Amino acid sequence: MGKSVRVKTWEELKKLAIEKKPKNIVFIVAQGIPARNLTGLKIILPVEGTQYIFVDCEKGNRLRKTGIPIRSDKKGNLFIEDDDVKSFLRTQLQREDLQIFSYWPI
Repeated sequence: MGKSVRVKTWEELKKLAIEKKPKNIVFIVAQGIPARNLTGLKIILPVEGTQYIFVDCEKGNRLRKTGIPIRSDKKGNLFIEDDDVKSFLRTQLQREDLQIFSYWPI
């Protein structure tokens, strides 16, 4: 089993993604506080025996480090739209061929 490395800044993960040219990237939208809100984001970059993990969290109506918008439904529950994350990753990494997967743990 490979190792996991936490990456503290988006710029550091972006640099790794451009340098390593992975075939895919995975993201997880996680519950924040209160628990019904889906306002946390984990981006995982799998590269030969290592997975680089970047974590972002809510600050106002956006994610703190990436600026990805946080949306609200009719009941006031907060969430992150998968398409917003995918668009952000494609724009930032400038890779149309990059496969982007959303993982929802059960």
